[in-house]
Amino acid sequence: MLKGISPLLNADVLYALKSMGHGDMLVVVDTNFPAEAIAQQTTLGHLLRIDNVSAADAVAALLSLMPLDTFIDDAATRMEVVGAPDEVPQVQHEVQAAIDKAEGKHWPLSPVERFAFYERAKNAYCVVQTGERRFYGCFTLTKGVIPPETE
Repeated sequence: MLKGISPLLNADVLYALKSMGHGDMLVVVDTNFPAEAIAQQTTLGHLLRIDNVSAADAVAALLSLMPLDTFIDDAATRMEVVGAPDEVPQVQHEVQAAIDKAEGKHWPLSPVERFAFYERAKNAYCVVQTGERRFYGCFTLTKGVIPPETE
């Protein structure tokens, strides 16, 4: 255990967060996502896990350390529901609330069509699979910067 760091963030996830640079994307996925196959195509090259927690809890833990990219419009995205792109499932509402809390303001999740989401995920820095069992618990988060402290 470390002070001030969520116990959900294991050593492998912490290493990935520290290794990522500005503009690198992290993918948070549910248990139904083809995580192992997609993760092998990412920069990191292997799957990371935050087991036995919801997508919202995992996102809250990740964003407790990682800032979102303020230079792009789609720093936070969600997988669209197939056949109902405007539908926003409860799991996505919960992640939206976690993002808003972490950022201290409303930060809209941009929708991404399912197969476009898979392609986007392949180009990410890493994939983190959660214990989320609800459908469409899949998101991308793009890392931003932390400005220097002013004197």
